[in-house]
Amino acid sequence: MFSKDEAALLRKEFWTSFGKSFPRKWLLYNTQIKDFSFKFVADKKQAMVCLDIESYDKTKNELLYEQLLDVKSVLIEDYLPEVIFDPNYQLENGKIIHRVYVKHQQKFNIYDKNTWRDTYEFFNLTMHQFEEFYEDFEDFIKRAIY
Repeated sequence: MFSKDEAALLRKEFWTSFGKSFPRKWLLYNTQIKDFSFKFVADKKQAMVCLDIESYDKTKNELLYEQLLDVKSVLIEDYLPEVIFDPNYQLENGKIIHRVYVKHQQKFNIYDKNTWRDTYEFFNLTMHQFEEFYEDFEDFIKRAIY
């Protein structure tokens, strides 16, 4: 078990090491759609690469999610066969969002350095595929709200 400070240092080391291992600028929040962002998630139990739709405007959320559902088969067949669509994903804080994500299938714990390398590879490959998909379908996705 780690103290709060030790755990915080390990989390910081995890993300710093990832950034040094794969030094590139990720799309993440720069989608040009407010509250529509890509995220890396890593904790004690799991690692995921996510596309989150979490505006307070529920109509906007629905329109964007439906637009993604329209190209779901392409996303699965051409980019990310393991992708999961969840219209009611509950965050730790209790907020319900629309999340499209890929979960890392290998054993992972952010506090176990032996699991980091595989997770970094997963993050790099999966986020790259998500970004390729977004680049190819950005205009189509944006049509839902613009």
